[in-house]
Amino acid sequence: MATPPVNQWKTLDKDLKRFGLIEEAAGFVARPLVAPGLSLAFIVLAGLGAAVLMGAQPGALIVVAAAAIGAYMALNIGANDVANNMGPAVGANALTLGGALAIAAVFETAGALLAGGDVVKTVSTGILAPDAVPDAAHFVWAMMSALLASALWLHLATWMGAPVSTTHSIVGGVVGAGIMAAGFSAVNWGAIGAIVTSWVISPLMGGIIAAAFLALIKAKVIYVEDKIAAAQRWVPGFIGLMTGAFATYLAIKGLKKVIDLSMGASILLGILLGLAAWALAVPLVRRQSRGMENRKKSLKKLFTLPLVVSAALLSFAHGANDVANAVGPLAAIVHAVEAGELADQVTVPLWVMVVGALGISVGLMLFGPRLIRLVGSEITKLNAMRAYCVALSAAITVIVASWLGLPVSSTHIAVGGVFGVGFYREWHAERRARMLGLQKGKPVAPEERSRRLLVRRAHITTVIAAWVITVPASAALSAGLFWVLNTLEG
Repeated sequence: MATPPVNQWKTLDKDLKRFGLIEEAAGFVARPLVAPGLSLAFIVLAGLGAAVLMGAQPGALIVVAAAAIGAYMALNIGANDVANNMGPAVGANALTLGGALAIAAVFETAGALLAGGDVVKTVSTGILAPDAVPDAAHFVWAMMSALLASALWLHLATWMGAPVSTTHSIVGGVVGAGIMAAGFSAVNWGAIGAIVTSWVISPLMGGIIAAAFLALIKAKVIYVEDKIAAAQRWVPGFIGLMTGAFATYLAIKGLKKVIDLSMGASILLGILLGLAAWALAVPLVRRQSRGMENRKKSLKKLFTLPLVVSAALLSFAHGANDVANAVGPLAAIVHAVEAGELADQVTVPLWVMVVGALGISVGLMLFGPRLIRLVGSEITKLNAMRAYCVALSAAITVIVASWLGLPVSSTHIAVGGVFGVGFYREWHAERRARMLGLQKGKPVAPEERSRRLLVRRAHITTVIAAWVITVPASAALSAGLFWVLNTLEG
């Protein structure tokens, strides 16, 4: 057999190289399409599952469409909202991004399925009165429009890199569709006023409490001569406080399906568990800190495990609560279609809870990393102690707000906590620099102060703007969608 000429081998090599480049380019182009493709597959599966369960019942197609939209909403909740729980832990390097995604997925799903509310108001927090809607058909279109509008807004906010409140998104959607379906009188404007108030209350409370804890840690642990001895005294107390706060938080917000406790009983449970955790933490912290160098870097190790635990507990509570933003309207649609009537309260079917729980986890895994990085490292630099203050602030703020009867957003609290920590660091750094400068007889120049800004100002504008327009944007989208659906039906 004759050997091919050398030039033929060269031609073959060139052709193979071209094929390799084409395959590499195809892979590069296809990679960004993997996440949207998997999301679409999940949405389709949710619709198919609803179709199988509904069978040939009247209105089955409406439920199938609602299940697909509910799945889309759950994906967007996972992509946007969960970053607030895991972002600080990732930014502090207490967790890798992959570890955070895995922990959040497990605890979000567990919270939704084990402690998710079994009874959800059909109008999502009492914004729209069912008896004000002309009939069940109009109510179904209103809920469908609200669900799709809030999902679209969350999708846009995630694309813009803005952490927003999913609760506010769905409330805005219900308001817009409710006005189109039954007029302005059908909307509970008192509740809307309380929600608007929470735009200010939530981040301020979260920021102030987080900054206060960071100030306490700096004063009592970091800036003392014997840091290790101070940590042995104070860190067990912080762990006990964290345990008590999260026990109360979960009892109030996340465990009503398992056990329904009053506010007083929840606080008492938190105190007892907090004292038990403090007693257990004293010897553990003393053992862990033995042999550590007397410097700030050593202290961070003592806060790493409590920070990871707090992030997991926040995810559990978030899954228990915010899954209702996806499944509440969906459950209302299912009830209206099956019963042919409206009700103030409906029981959420298990398959609806599964769609919401899995959707949050899938959305987090596919699209969550971007906002996790933003919350964890792009607003201000976090370490384990600062991130711990943010997590603790989130739990305590919810408890205080629940006690005072104030509506707050977990998203606004967590992001406000990050900003609070960052601005406190700026103030503290400038104060120390000014004191050192006065000691040396050299006051700090204005240009030197500007170089010490520790919070990225660009994110403040983006986040606040997204918060302010969330309800009106969702409402406008929902009103437009309701008009289209109602027109097509007519």
